Formats: sequence, C-alpha cells, structure tokens
Amino acid sequence: MIVYRIAPQWQVELTQVEEALAKAPFMECGATQEKSLGWVPPRGDAHGPLAESVGGQWILRFMVESKVLPGSVLARRVKEKAERIEQETGRKPGKKESKELKDEAKLDLLPMAFTKQGSMWVWIDTTSRLLVLDTSSQGRADEVVTLLVEALPGLSVSLLNTQTSPQAAMAHWLKEQEPPVGFTVDRECELKSANEEKAVVRYARHPLDIEEVQAHIDAGKLPTKLALTWDDRVSLMLTEGLQIKKVSFLDTVFEGTKADDGGFDTDVAIATGELVKLIPDLIEALGGEAESGVASAAEAVAMAGSAPAAPAARPSAPSPSAPARKTAGGGVVTGPKEVPVDTDPESAPF
Repeated sequence: MIVYRIAPQWQVELTQVEEALAKAPFMECGATQEKSLGWVPPRGDAHGPLAESVGGQWILRFMVESKVLPGSVLARRVKEKAERIEQETGRKPGKKESKELKDEAKLDLLPMAFTKQGSMWVWIDTTSRLLVLDTSSQGRADEVVTLLVEALPGLSVSLLNTQTSPQAAMAHWLKEQEPPVGFTVDRECELKSANEEKAVVRYARHPLDIEEVQAHIDAGKLPTKLALTWDDRVSLMLTEGLQIKKVSFLDTVFEGTKADDGGFDTDVAIATGELVKLIPDLIEALGGEAESGVASAAEAVAMAGSAPAAPAARPSAPSPSAPARKTAGGGVVTGPKEVPVDTDPESAPF
C-alpha cells in the first residue's frame, strides 16, 4: 500500500465522487487500442456504483487493460515489411520510414494480441484524511492519483511523510533491539549497502536479534524491508519508501466472527477497521508526521491563479521538499523530497 494525506479543505459527498468517476468508466481495449483504463464497480456487479461506502469508508476500484505485444514479434513483422520494400525498390528504408513501418506493424498486430488486466483498490478515509492505494508501484500510484485529482474538484494530496525516515527507524530497531510500541519485529528483512557495490543481505524465516544483523548495520548496510506485526493483529512488511506490503490479518482479528461471515462489506469493514488504527501507530513509531506541505501548496497554487501579472505580486513557489503540481481539476499533488522506489504491486489488503 501507498498512503497519501488529503488536504483538510477538501469536502465532498459520495454522490459527487460517483458522478466524477462515471465520466471515466473502464472499457475494454478496442481492436487497435494498446491500453485502456478507468473505474469499475468495487463489488463486481455489472452497472453497480463506482464508489461504495462501508462504515463511512469509501472504496473505489481502478482497472487497467493492456495489449501484450512481444517485442520479438513486432521486430519480425517490421523486418518483413522492410525486406519487402527492399525487394520491390532496391533500397533499404531510412530511419523515418523504419519508424513508420514499426507503427504500421503495431497496428497490424494489435487486433491479434492477447490482453491482460490488472486492478487497484482505492480507499478514501474522509475522517482521517487518508487516501490509500493497494499498490507498491509508485508509477501506478501516480497514474491513479493524477486521475483522481483531475476528476475530483479541489482534491489535494501529498505522500505521507514522517519525521524519521523508515530506513533510519528500521536500522535503530534492529541495532538496538527496541521495536516501537505496539509492534514486534518478525523474521524477515533485507539489508542493502549504500556504496557502489549495492551488496544485499536477505533474511527469511530467521531470527533478527543476532549480532550478525547488527554487524551488517555497523558495516553500512541499511534496511530496505522489515517484517513487523502490529498489536498481534496485523503482520506487514515496511519498506524504506514507507510502503506497506504483505498485509495479513491474524486470527485475533476474526475472533467473534462466524465462519460464513464474508462478502464485500465484511471484508472492507474488517480491513479498514484495522488499518485505520494501524497507520496512526506506524506514523507515531516513525516520529510523527512531518509537515506535508499539501495545504500550503494548495494555497500557493490558488494564489498563483489569482495573482496579478506583476512579478512583485506573485507568491513564492512551494518548498522543494514539498513539490506541487496543479491539475486540470484544480487540485494539487505534493509529496516528500524522496519518492518511494518502484516495486511490484501486491494483492489488495481490503
């Protein structure tokens, strides 16, 4: 999961979100369309609502479909076209013509290409002002957040940022054997050297309260991943980019529920009910939340839009540590100075 903080000035109703998403529903790729994206009903019901509320928590689902066109197949078709031209004219295609041949070959092959689909759950907690995406790919998260900010008027978000970096905190927990309050360190971690060699040491199903781990940290290796358990209820993997991966709800979460209790509403209620308590505890374990700049960035953008043309009247730009970009919908996306590293998406935690 990647977590964003929503600016306090954003106030909308669920019906407004539904109307905005309805303008960009997911549709399967056309014959020559390489990629398609949009919103689908979270419950999976045809023609169902695109925005669901369960216990006050808003759930959306984003879908992407892309055509799978292997590079070797495309290259072979381009080569065939180029050879045909050479046979007919006695000359080899130039650079510009070769590019045109590649575009033609792609159009020829796309109708026959297989498609693959992927979806992403989006959770909006308006009370805690959290936007949570069930992906660990920053690129995919940026794509979805940009679409949301453009679609929902006034929405401004920033990547969650803490006073202590996850990497520094994880190194302290491992070296001092002092996990934060409410958490325990589990048996999996990854340590990576910061030098040019980028040496990596991984522990899996292995105790971490050993001198060997401390020696690696003393030698300059820093944690990039660390398995934790929160309150004996949720296990997770924390990354150096403040991403929460491998979320798993333990048996204590399901005490008091029946075996046949399930379905969309129950799953959402259980998952969001745990995560809405876990996230603040994790922020506290990392020294508290740093100033995101989302409010000041939103204000700066608004001022920039209404300021006179005279240079003296223009407001100063947002701080480099909280860059802001204005979108078509009037919202703002900001974030911490260091963007989390892209990794493979994980399965949905809710």
